[in-house]
Amino acid sequence: MKKISVLVVDDSAVVRKVLSEGLARDPGIEVLPAAADPIFAMEHMAKRWPDVIVLDVEMPRMDGITFLKKIMSERPTPVVICSTLTEKGAATTMQALAAGAVSFITKPKIGARQFLNDAANDLIGAVKVAACSNAKALRPLPPLQPPAPKLDADAMLAPARAHRNAAAHGVGALAQTTERVVALGTSTGGTQALERVLMMLPRVSPGMVIVQHMPEKFTASFAARLDSLCEIEVKEAANGDRVMPGRALIAPGGRHMMLHRSGANYQVEVKDGPLVNRHKPSVDVLFRSVAQTAGANALGVIMTGMGDDGARGLHEMLTAGANTVAQDEASCVVYGMPKEAVKLGAAQRILPLDSIARAILDQL
Repeated sequence: MKKISVLVVDDSAVVRKVLSEGLARDPGIEVLPAAADPIFAMEHMAKRWPDVIVLDVEMPRMDGITFLKKIMSERPTPVVICSTLTEKGAATTMQALAAGAVSFITKPKIGARQFLNDAANDLIGAVKVAACSNAKALRPLPPLQPPAPKLDADAMLAPARAHRNAAAHGVGALAQTTERVVALGTSTGGTQALERVLMMLPRVSPGMVIVQHMPEKFTASFAARLDSLCEIEVKEAANGDRVMPGRALIAPGGRHMMLHRSGANYQVEVKDGPLVNRHKPSVDVLFRSVAQTAGANALGVIMTGMGDDGARGLHEMLTAGANTVAQDEASCVVYGMPKEAVKLGAAQRILPLDSIARAILDQL
């Protein structure tokens, strides 16, 4: 079997050495001569193009984001970002993921040698996942040109069902609700995919609960970035947050998120717990709670990602009467989670990335 060739690009000699030594532990990986910055990297790549690049973001002469965008526009190549675990590092990492990086590993400002030695297995795993990614899906997506909104009579007068609900709420909370909710789960490649989907949604979209596999400190930056780009409100979920139209709640890294009912309204519970399918937050945990809480009033969407987290939960949602969607293979960076859901028969529809927003709006 052909070895995965990896180029490490980092301005720290210590980090280059530790990363290279860590990767070299795996017999399936060939570590190419490391580069101290993107200019040197391009000289190396002119002679031999790597299968995967491990890239720092703060470097002299050319920063990692600029280099990443150049690679993705000219010859899309899987990139794993090696970033500091800081608020600034998290924000920069979000920019890198939006520009096409497959995933990232974190490094501290001090004690890098010991930390990276301990994280060698995580690095190797990230490189192997990156090597399996779909290069076509890494290419920059064309700018969105959403059609002008097509208004109906709702713009002037609420439909009869809404009047009945309003009247009922005036005399007390109902035991039942027709409020719609969308549950979405994703992992590797999901940062770009989520940005694409959420940017296509108008403010009248149904309330959404989202799990994107991501560590602590990064989900807040991720949610803030999306909120700045989208018409809908996007925020990192806090315990007790209400799920409402025009709002997307993203599960915080290191915590599970579950949907609950409060009268006729939905709200989320955010709590600690064990890893589920090796993840926290877990898509399966969210999807099961949505199946039990919202039933046929929900839509479940599973998107690009490695592994099988969410496949069983999506099947539980389908069994509970929910509509279900899986992203298609051609538009996935990694066709793992959707593939497992399809194998289980959990997906009613298999859609390309740019059709998922329409499926969400169909829930209205």
